[in-house]
Amino acid sequence: MKYLIVLGDGMADRDIAELGNKTPLEYAKTPTMDKYSKMSEIGMVHTVPEGMSPGSDVANLSVLGYDSKQYYSGRSPLEALSIGVDMKTTDVSLRCNIVTVSTDDLPYEEKTIIDHSSSEIETQDAAVLLEAVREQLETDMYKFYVGTSYRHLTIWDNGEVVKLTPPHDVLGQTIGQHLPQDEALREMMKKSYDILANHPINLERIKNGLNPANSIWFWGAGTRPMLDSFEEKTGHTGAMISAVDLLKGIAVGAKMKVIEVEGANGGLHTNYEGKADAAFDALVNEGCDFAYIHVEAPDEMGHQGSFERKVQAIEYLDERVIKRVTEKLEAAGVEYRMLVLPDHPTPVAIRTHSSDPVPYMLYDSTDKQNNSWNYNEKEASLSGNVVKEGYKMINKLFEK
Repeated sequence: MKYLIVLGDGMADRDIAELGNKTPLEYAKTPTMDKYSKMSEIGMVHTVPEGMSPGSDVANLSVLGYDSKQYYSGRSPLEALSIGVDMKTTDVSLRCNIVTVSTDDLPYEEKTIIDHSSSEIETQDAAVLLEAVREQLETDMYKFYVGTSYRHLTIWDNGEVVKLTPPHDVLGQTIGQHLPQDEALREMMKKSYDILANHPINLERIKNGLNPANSIWFWGAGTRPMLDSFEEKTGHTGAMISAVDLLKGIAVGAKMKVIEVEGANGGLHTNYEGKADAAFDALVNEGCDFAYIHVEAPDEMGHQGSFERKVQAIEYLDERVIKRVTEKLEAAGVEYRMLVLPDHPTPVAIRTHSSDPVPYMLYDSTDKQNNSWNYNEKEASLSGNVVKEGYKMINKLFEK
């Protein structure tokens, strides 16, 4: 038996009037998920433990079987594992996003945060901009490291885990009240605007109708993580297929195989087919028991506040990932169990994460059910199946 999780990051949502009071998952054309839902168990799972902030860090740990209240030490340290930074026990890691703030003549504190992803900036351009920041701001105490797209890293030597605000939580708001209380971090953010605002890359982006990547933004502080081995914990070898450093970092910490897919970028136009093929190869040709396909696009479209693009991301997930990987597994005669779910909701209306439970679909190729439901939030809620402790969901997949 092979095991597969397909996770649409932030895929769950709320009813949207423009979609006929349906959610994007309910509205999207998803013939593959509709087909498998009839043969599957569906239900709701609480992936964000009570009292913890909703985010892909906490929620994906839960989906992978790790109790976040025990294992979570911060978001950025997990990404540091992916980037290859060997943190000391006294280090604090910070996410260093390159974001878009308003280009008006107001003081930095009075500017507005426009876009947490700077129009999904490509890593190649972001690396040049981060290097400009590094040249002027890096010291023995603060080191900068390139990540993926807009997501980068700062290591604070002998640092402090200070309270910081995720940029996607304050889109459209004046940034002053959300800046770090720590003076050094706040000053670096302010200086970064002076460094980046008129950088040639940003002038070209503005000319091309793209948001300029004109400020760094610190958040997600934490200390070096300590995860148990996924194989020792579950008894199964696992592979991670994701474009984002957070998921790859979790996999590194859990001693899972990390598979890089060319063209996978965490955006709407990513290499969906490449991810499906990588999962098939890991399961069938490379001997892994378990593969985790993570698709970031629905979350990004939720943060952008675009229900149209979120629907498109879900349809791509259905057609270009789930259909492709299941057809390949079935053509190869492989018996498998597949879990499809989001990590958390990213409702378009609020453009950030929520702690609401999410719908899951659990399919077993050797035990096909006969149901009439489709896979979406409403019908999963009506199924009566509820997993209250999200980190136990993987036990259902592994039949434990």
